[in-house]
Amino acid sequence: MIKFLDLHKVNLPYQAAFQEKMQELLDKGWFVLGDEVQTFEQQFARYTQSKYCIGVGNGLDAMVLIFKAYIELGLLQKGDEIIVPANTYIASILAVLQADLTPVLVEPDVETFNLNPNEIEAKITAKTKGILVVHLYGQLADMEAIATIGSQHNLLIIEDAAQAHGLPFLGSHARAFSFYPGKNLGALGDAGCITTDDSDLAKVLFALRNYGSEQKYYNEYLGVNSRLDELQAAFLNVKLPHLDKENAVRRSIAQRYLVEIRNPKIRLPKCDDFQKHVFHLFVIRTANRAELQEYLKQNGVETLIHYPVPAHQQKALSAWQSLSFPITEAIHREVLSLPMSPVLTAAEVDYIIQILNQY
Repeated sequence: MIKFLDLHKVNLPYQAAFQEKMQELLDKGWFVLGDEVQTFEQQFARYTQSKYCIGVGNGLDAMVLIFKAYIELGLLQKGDEIIVPANTYIASILAVLQADLTPVLVEPDVETFNLNPNEIEAKITAKTKGILVVHLYGQLADMEAIATIGSQHNLLIIEDAAQAHGLPFLGSHARAFSFYPGKNLGALGDAGCITTDDSDLAKVLFALRNYGSEQKYYNEYLGVNSRLDELQAAFLNVKLPHLDKENAVRRSIAQRYLVEIRNPKIRLPKCDDFQKHVFHLFVIRTANRAELQEYLKQNGVETLIHYPVPAHQQKALSAWQSLSFPITEAIHREVLSLPMSPVLTAAEVDYIIQILNQY
């Protein structure tokens, strides 16, 4: 069986360095907000060309804390509306709700699956204060158009970059990253961060993640405990220098899929610029998804569905059941994610393409 993602193989080259880091931490005896977190924050800020990086517990917390920090700064108020893609993982929407803000869903571009700038303007009201942009599957959304809309309407632009490690980030006020193990830059557990150039925002975020405290036992805000773990930061410090190389492998595999998969029953994703896609996922569409997935399974190829149920049809958001987003719903019925990782071999890619073309 060709695994959808073989995390053992992905992390195997780093095992000796991980063990060395683990021993260093045990010897130092400092396990929370120590040198490794500080080093990662500095390195990742440099990597993303950002002034500040704030390590937090996970990607969802990263988004929630951005919104809460803007509330503390007076730039958002509870109940304000935030434009969000209808076609996204539910975490993007949960973040808005958990900050006591109001998500306003917008349909995606049918080709890229990302937020459609042409649909945003119609959803802007006097209560709209921000746009949460999701770079779904690792493809950069149309940030130029979205940033222009944001500037025209004086809106905050926040990026959910959980699947977008290695993309150029321009035109936003803050970016939220997840380092969940399966991400392009994955930790060995939950981890996340926020990047920004805004010193006021960064100051509040550094406090909010640590009980709202800038100085121990003195609390300026009603904060939370969401700190990037020292051990996970150490692992990320080992892996970060290799991210660009691994993204290059993903792009080369994606290029083969795009050129060599030739089956009229399979709709390939659109990518006009490989420098704007890091292929966290390679997602095809097909009218007979269950049949194709079972066919691939029977032929030794593991696949996943990202995502089977759109957010507005989830039981947790039952108040939204009456909403209709036809493009989003069609995407969720038809998408199927093929194996994509930097450890796929050329022979495995050959086989996947061959089996798909025979379907």
